[in-house]
Amino acid sequence: MEIISHRGYWKEVQEKNTKPAFIRSFEKGYGTETDLRDFNGEIVISHDIPNDNAILLSDFFKIYKSSGKSEKLALNIKSDGLQKKLYSELINYQITNYFVFDMSIPDTIGYVNDNINFFSRQSEHELNPVFYDKCKGVWLDAFEGIWYESKLILEHLENNKQVALVSPELHKRDTNDLWNMLKSNNIHLEKNLILCTDHPEEALNFFK
Repeated sequence: MEIISHRGYWKEVQEKNTKPAFIRSFEKGYGTETDLRDFNGEIVISHDIPNDNAILLSDFFKIYKSSGKSEKLALNIKSDGLQKKLYSELINYQITNYFVFDMSIPDTIGYVNDNINFFSRQSEHELNPVFYDKCKGVWLDAFEGIWYESKLILEHLENNKQVALVSPELHKRDTNDLWNMLKSNNIHLEKNLILCTDHPEEALNFFK
């Protein structure tokens, strides 16, 4: 199972989606999730409505490439219409180990048409992942509690899909139920499984 840090490997809340958090994540060898929006004609890193302080996507990619690492990037699409410019940046910086997710359904069509790696969402509110035959994987979320069983994860893996699990602390819940389920069933040994977490080092120590 690959561990990816949620908005970088931050130590303090204000470090989320900042250069120090990204540098720390890459130096520690973790994949990294972050949020993309548009601002003044550029793609920037921002979970909320961006301002002049937002990091350019190109600067994020420069940090990634300069680290010499190639762990997975999970790019959370917060704005419609980013496909063409994002594709250009991916090509320019030779980013290959990535996926995008969380787009609106109409916007996803553009990612399908441009052959950009994308994951389809599944949660207790979205039981059927859209464009399942075309997606590289499934972003498996749980807002209220772990509604799925290990069988669902294994079904996706058997269908040659990667599965990215949203760790419960991202929704302000305890990690025990999910982490224990993964470990007790040896699902954490699956190579196409991804865990997105705010606590990457704790996860690494728990699952190793």
